[in-house]
Amino acid sequence: MAIAKILWADDEIENLQSQRLFLESKGYEVQTFTNGFEAIDYVRDNAVDVVLLDESMPGITGLETLAKIKEVNPTVPVVMITKNETENLMDDAIGSQITDYLIKPVNPNQVLLSLKKIIDNRRLVAEKTTQQYQQQFRNLFMALNSNPDYNEWMDIYKKLIYWELEMEKSDSPEMQEVFQTQKGEANTEFYKFISKNYTSWINSRNGNVPVMSNTLFKQKVLPVIEKGTPTFFIVIDNLRLDQWKAIQPIFAESFRILEEDTFYSILPTATQYSRNAILAGAMPLEIEKQFPLQWKNDDEEGGKNMYEEEFFKGQLRRLRREDIKYSYTKVVHYNDSQQLVNNIHNMLNNDLNIIIYNFVDMLSHARTEMEVLKELASDEVSYRSITRSWFEHSALHQALKKIADKKINIVLATDHGSVRVKTPYKVIGDKQTTTNLRYKHGRNLNYDPKDVLAFRDPREVGLPVPNVNSSFIFAKEDGFLCYPNNYNYFVNYYKNTFQHGGISLEEMIVPVVRMSNK
Repeated sequence: MAIAKILWADDEIENLQSQRLFLESKGYEVQTFTNGFEAIDYVRDNAVDVVLLDESMPGITGLETLAKIKEVNPTVPVVMITKNETENLMDDAIGSQITDYLIKPVNPNQVLLSLKKIIDNRRLVAEKTTQQYQQQFRNLFMALNSNPDYNEWMDIYKKLIYWELEMEKSDSPEMQEVFQTQKGEANTEFYKFISKNYTSWINSRNGNVPVMSNTLFKQKVLPVIEKGTPTFFIVIDNLRLDQWKAIQPIFAESFRILEEDTFYSILPTATQYSRNAILAGAMPLEIEKQFPLQWKNDDEEGGKNMYEEEFFKGQLRRLRREDIKYSYTKVVHYNDSQQLVNNIHNMLNNDLNIIIYNFVDMLSHARTEMEVLKELASDEVSYRSITRSWFEHSALHQALKKIADKKINIVLATDHGSVRVKTPYKVIGDKQTTTNLRYKHGRNLNYDPKDVLAFRDPREVGLPVPNVNSSFIFAKEDGFLCYPNNYNYFVNYYKNTFQHGGISLEEMIVPVVRMSNK
């Protein structure tokens, strides 16, 4: 059976018989024609893997033939063969979606190399990816076992994300399984690391701590703000590092990416804690002290993120930067997103524009509730894909494109990530116990201590005490917390859904990216 079926159209095809025989000896089936019309008819009626197309043919030119072939079969790869090296011809050909081009006279190995690049590319890339990961596996294993600090953990996670994205190119289920095992081991070690160090970060006096939610604005946004150049601080809710990598190429089309960094979300890795901490520049315990009427605990009535702008004003007061002229925009509904598009030019008059964009978080919650989304975002690969598709067609992208030609700064970040949960852990609590699957607080929590990280006094990690004797517990790795009543139903319902609030690399190490206009 032939490796692939090649169509070769050239008015001098008789002079290329030796080339045809060479390709056939390498296992390719080659169908030849002397003009574009016959080539177009053949593509219309037959499956073809690659078209080799002479640019200069009588009757209908190569570029005209190319256009007709693409109408018939938009995805077929076309290699243009030309005597003419003029730049505008190359621009026309590339603009018409050729896959490759060769300059006459071509030798057989040139053609073979081009075919290999096109047809064997996926297989060769997959093999190379697998081979490279095998070499890197040991390095990652050693890094995990060398007692990494918080900077090294960010580096390890970036490398894991790099290999996770590379593994999409590999068709080796065995290697993907090896990778998932290694990622699982990384999360096990990361949980131990957070258990040992988190309390000291929150109570540190010497400043040897990572950038966290409560210091993100001061350390990553404030230094970027300059008079005369508007800064856009965009917080996309619940955006993991791998999801940022999925939308990064779309940003790169319009903006210059100056720095891709990460920071640590506070615990719980949930919107009402981490995003309020970003805007207030303070831990939830401090926010509650400063704004006792506005801060709402899980078990209290009312919206938990309704006072973000008020918290942000408080942060500016503490930083003595009330001179900053800012706008605050929150996009939750479709109408909000259209207002953002219509109003984006007016924002250029401000020093700072905060844009809170709720989509990914709604996606993860909707995915839990809706069967169709469970199918659409069934794993990390499809979760990334759906995020990319959303952003590409979003009002946020539309709005940013409108100001891409202006002199602006952008800092894009998130409040927390999410993790796909697989392992259920039983927890018993009273009626006041919170319903979140990745963390819970309550007075009489009953759990297996090896399943969770517990803080009997929430104040030691900067969290309010909702009720007397309330303690917080956080799920580790891919665990989720279920009550014993209706246990099997809830386990099956929530297993393999994306949740947040607990301790994992995916939830805690999240992106912060600095960009400017090109």
